[in-house]
Amino acid sequence: MHSEVIDSIRRALAEDIGGGDLTTLACVSEDTRARGIFLAREDLILAGTGLLRHIYNERGGVDHLELFHSDGDQLHDGQIVAEVIGSARTLLECERVALNFLQRLSGVATLARQFATLVEGTTCRVLDTRKTTPGLRRLEKAAALSGGVVNHRMGLWDAILIKNNHISAAGGVKPALAAAALQNVPVQIEVRTLTELHEALDSGANHLLLDNLTPDEARQWIALIAGRAKVELSGGINLSTVRAYAETGADFVSSGAITHSARAVDLSFRLELL
Repeated sequence: MHSEVIDSIRRALAEDIGGGDLTTLACVSEDTRARGIFLAREDLILAGTGLLRHIYNERGGVDHLELFHSDGDQLHDGQIVAEVIGSARTLLECERVALNFLQRLSGVATLARQFATLVEGTTCRVLDTRKTTPGLRRLEKAAALSGGVVNHRMGLWDAILIKNNHISAAGGVKPALAAAALQNVPVQIEVRTLTELHEALDSGANHLLLDNLTPDEARQWIALIAGRAKVELSGGINLSTVRAYAETGADFVSSGAITHSARAVDLSFRLELL
């Protein structure tokens, strides 16, 4: 488990439990044992299951934890996700943090699967973006991947994406590309006009980002590019429009909605004494 993920788990537990779960400490004796099950309460794509063991381990561990499904699996209302047996106190104090992670990440995976399904049969692939919850990017991108889309950059450090503000700051498309070419990493550039498009192609760009075009405009620009560069489309792409954009001939479409607008799905936790 990546250190960033462990840190997220620890911060979430500290945020929720603080100096102690007052209700559980008051109402549940230390020696009480219990069994708990995580249940899907709607159709969903599962994500975040690998966090459960680490969540419980941070609070002393449990006797038994069984996962009945894996990340990326399609679940239906009423299906059991996992079973956990241990101290009732541990199960109760971890309940909300475990559910928060599972509901949020499964929501991302579920929305990602909807996007991926809508472009099936085309040569286009769906990308996620950096529009993630601060501090949870690694987890949300893993969830998006479980849903069937492709991870784009993890951050500013693993690839170059020259956007409009970079072009302005660098003095134009050509100097921006020339400077980026000195770095031994993938380079993509956003072009806003046909003039910038031709300048980018003339300067050797091999991966273009076309932002805020209509599907018809995108199709026309892609015809001009004529295979000389990979093309990503972005800007307002949602479930209603993604198919039209995918059919333009683009190699990729990206949507920030996959992570920034995913709805937490409905999962519950049921506990019984042993």
